[in-house]
Amino acid sequence: MAIRHALIATAASAALSLWAAAAFAHAHLVRATPAEGGTVKAAPAEVTLKFSERLEPAFTSAVIRDAAGKQVDKADAHVDKADRTMVRVSVPSLEPGVYTVEWRVMSADTHKVNGNFTFRVGE
Repeated sequence: MAIRHALIATAASAALSLWAAAAFAHAHLVRATPAEGGTVKAAPAEVTLKFSERLEPAFTSAVIRDAAGKQVDKADAHVDKADRTMVRVSVPSLEPGVYTVEWRVMSADTHKVNGNFTFRVGE
């Protein structure tokens, strides 16, 4: 009887843990190119953001700003059709300096997340 109660308690605990993990799941930025806080010698043609979950294109955006806060991307941020965990943003030829990437996403399970990071062009 004690073993049965222990097994039931263990199963219940495992089920609760899985439920809690699912309840708090949302898209996390996994990787960015250029890298968060990184430096690239030459200006990239685009900035890519890779997330841990599929994204809803209608509720996903990204903006690249220069040190003065001016938007410098080509205003074409979009979720990649072939990989819905990837956001792509085209940028013109960027001058050397520090740039901020601001992003907002909604994962397929409707969790909204936002964040930002900087990268540097030039040495």
